[in-house]
Amino acid sequence: MGSEELSSNRQAPDTTGSRRRSDAQRNRKRLLDATGEMLRSEPGNVSVPVVAKRAGLSSATAYRYFPSLDELLTAYLHEVIVALRDYSHDCPKTGTALFEDVVREWGRLLTVYGTAMIQLRSREGFLQRLRSSDPVIGAVRDAWERPVRSVMRKLGIPDEQFDHALFLYNILFDPREVLDLVAEGLPLDEALDRLVGAYYGALRGWSSN
Repeated sequence: MGSEELSSNRQAPDTTGSRRRSDAQRNRKRLLDATGEMLRSEPGNVSVPVVAKRAGLSSATAYRYFPSLDELLTAYLHEVIVALRDYSHDCPKTGTALFEDVVREWGRLLTVYGTAMIQLRSREGFLQRLRSSDPVIGAVRDAWERPVRSVMRKLGIPDEQFDHALFLYNILFDPREVLDLVAEGLPLDEALDRLVGAYYGALRGWSSN
């Protein structure tokens, strides 16, 4: 059997699966991008069909990816927190320098996504969501565990107080509050510096009680 015959008998590689995965990733991104646009411009009109239309997709396609509006909004918020988590995990710094660097990245993300994120505030408390394995709060924990624990070690705060340290972070660095300071005329870097100082003070005060 010659090489030409061998070549003719080979099956062409099946690219259907990879093409479908690529299409799925692209459609999902289009839906999440459209969600952010809607949350910034028309938060009261957000629905799966409206987001699908903004993304240039059919409602049926959108519902295949996100069966409900809650799932779509949760996925949007989760994507932003995952970006912060990846940055946090890759940051080579330690101690308070690590925390402050991740805070700076959080500020950068807020300048892009913050106005959309403030539309997604949960009715449940932070600790309740942490205990119930909420996926967004789980990503928040993953993003901030290393930076917060680094600060705790630097300040001599026991490890068992980590959940409350994370709780205090959530209060002070909530997107709504950070952007409120900026809207008052405080430059973002200065607002973050003041919040970092307040956070260190809050941790010391919490641990001393």
